[in-house]
Amino acid sequence: MTDVKMPLGTDGQTPRIPKSVFITGANGFIGRALFNRYKALGAQVRGMDLCADREHDIVAGDLTQPQHWAEHAKGCELFINTAAVVSLAARWQRYREVSVQGVRHCLDVAIAGGAERFVQISSIAALGWQYPELADETCDVVIGEQYRYGVAKGASEHVVLASHAAGEIDCTIVRPGDVYGPGSRAWLIEPLKMAKAGILMLPKGGTGIFTPVYIDDLLDGIMLAAGLDQARGHIFHLSSASPTTCMTFFSNHWRWGGRSGAPLRLPLFLAVALTQFVWRVNQLLKINSEITPDTMYMFSRTGDISIAKAQRMLGYQPKVSLTEGLRRSEEWLRASGQIT
Repeated sequence: MTDVKMPLGTDGQTPRIPKSVFITGANGFIGRALFNRYKALGAQVRGMDLCADREHDIVAGDLTQPQHWAEHAKGCELFINTAAVVSLAARWQRYREVSVQGVRHCLDVAIAGGAERFVQISSIAALGWQYPELADETCDVVIGEQYRYGVAKGASEHVVLASHAAGEIDCTIVRPGDVYGPGSRAWLIEPLKMAKAGILMLPKGGTGIFTPVYIDDLLDGIMLAAGLDQARGHIFHLSSASPTTCMTFFSNHWRWGGRSGAPLRLPLFLAVALTQFVWRVNQLLKINSEITPDTMYMFSRTGDISIAKAQRMLGYQPKVSLTEGLRRSEEWLRASGQIT
C-alpha cells in the first residue's frame, strides 16, 4: 500500500495516528483492511483472531476467553473490536456469548492494558429491518425474537455506552452500512455462491433497500471516528451517499454466476417460510448456510440510513461510487478465480 494518508476532518484537521493499535478479528474482512491501513501509516499494529498469523503479530483467541490473548493487547493506545458472530444463522446463546459478553471482555482487556480509546464496530443491523427513511443515530434499536444478529449488535452497543458513561474508557461506536469490496464474504463471496447454485432469492420483489459502502470509504470513516476528539461517546453511521435496491446490487452476482435474467423474487411471507424450512433442515444436517429467515428480513429493509452526523462532525465523505466499487469487486473475483 503506497501513499496512504489519514482522511481530513470537518475543519481540515488530520486525526492523530496512534502509536499502537490492537484489533480483534484482525484476519477478517474489515479487521485485516484496518490492520493494513494503520500499519501503512506507521502505527504498531497487533491483533487477535480465531487463527494466528505470526507474520502479522496476530495471536489465536476468541472473545469468550480473553485470558488467552489479553497480554498481547497490553500497551496499545487504540483498541478496535471488529470481532463478532458474522452470521445470520447462529443460535441465541452464541450471539450472547460472543457479541455481547465478549464485548465486555474486550472492554476489560482494553482498560487493563492501558488503552486510551475503544472503538466498537457495530452495524446498521442494530436498527432492525423496519425503520424510517434516512434513519439516524437517534432511532431505537431492534428488539424481539427475529433478526438475532441485529438484536445482538444493539445489545453490544449498550455494553460499550455503559462503559463510556461510567468513565471507564473513552468509547466510540461505528455502524457501517453493507460493507463490500475485494475480500467481502458477506456481500461478495456468499451471495455469489448462492447465485451460482441458482438459490439466490430476493423478497419483496427485490425492492428492499441496500446501503453499500466500499471498504476504503469505511476505513476513512473509522479512522476519523477513532482519531478525532469530538467522536468520543458518539455513534456514527458510515455508508455511501445514496442507497440502491437489493435487485440492483445482487443482479451483479447473478450475472457473475453465469446466469441470465434476474434472481428469484418472492413475497416476503413465502421467502420467510421457505428459508425457515431450509434453515431447520440445515441445522439437523449440520450444514452451515446463510439461507435463513433473518437474511430475508435483511433483504427487505424499508429505508435508507442518514450519514449526516458523520459528515457534520467528522468530515466523512464517501468517495467510491457503486459503479466503481462493483468494478473493483468484479476484477478481484476474476483475479481470485471465483468467476471466469
